[in-house]
Amino acid sequence: MSHEMFQSIRIGTLVQADNAVDTVRAILPHGFESFQITFGQRIGDIDLLSLADELKELLSETDRPAVISALGLYGNPLIDEQTRQDWERIVDVAPIFGCNIVGGFTGRIPDRPVPESIEPFQKCFEPLAARAAENGVRIAFENCDMHGDWERGDWNIAHAPKAWEMMFDAVQNPSLGLEWEPCHQMVSLIDPLPQLRHWVSRIYHIHGKDAQIDWDVIQREGIRSGLPYVAHRTPGFGETDWTRLISELRQHGYQGSIDIEGWHDPVYCGELEMTGQVHALNYLKRCRGGDFIPNP
Repeated sequence: MSHEMFQSIRIGTLVQADNAVDTVRAILPHGFESFQITFGQRIGDIDLLSLADELKELLSETDRPAVISALGLYGNPLIDEQTRQDWERIVDVAPIFGCNIVGGFTGRIPDRPVPESIEPFQKCFEPLAARAAENGVRIAFENCDMHGDWERGDWNIAHAPKAWEMMFDAVQNPSLGLEWEPCHQMVSLIDPLPQLRHWVSRIYHIHGKDAQIDWDVIQREGIRSGLPYVAHRTPGFGETDWTRLISELRQHGYQGSIDIEGWHDPVYCGELEMTGQVHALNYLKRCRGGDFIPNP
């Protein structure tokens, strides 16, 4: 195995598009290997071509260049026409950034059960899936519930395996997959590793975010008391066995990035945000196997 094959699973982080160049320049020396550039609900007035050129030039200056692993758009394209149009733009521009993954929310018909969003999802993403395939791009849906459930919600239906089955049955195009992370499974009290093994072939991008479950609260109060029963954690501070997780990815041929989704940890936040993220970076590299050592 070469170093390049060893590093076929890169460890990186998420960066907001509106300050991406300055942020990447500042944190690149810490050893991040990839960056997902995220745009929020809409692209806005960001010049995508200029941003792509600036980032590619910046990343090319390093000895072992980092990459743009994915772009991200997290609005509701089922009810917001501008978000839908921005999905078209971001799918078209992804190859210019040197990446082939676009992550985002499916959207949702607000406050209606998941099945009522499937037909609008099909109308929206069937042409987007075809467009992505033509560009050599894959669409990866983040599985965050955004405080919704099966019966109601505002942003995203891709938060349960049953919904994934319905989505991929409605749009039978392999350019559609998942932007997966352990944290969102654990919020639903799902063990992420069995789910990973079952769905790994449709996982195209991974967010590096963990969770810590307060079982005392669950056993005493349940999950509908309004009391917090789970905390989102930066990798290295939560409960996921990332060594096993990365081993599962390797065994199933995953090639892509685990990009740390920061700004959620209740402890390593504020002035400790980058301390936590760099700890997570180094921790995940150790879980990946540490430094590559060639065989004699």
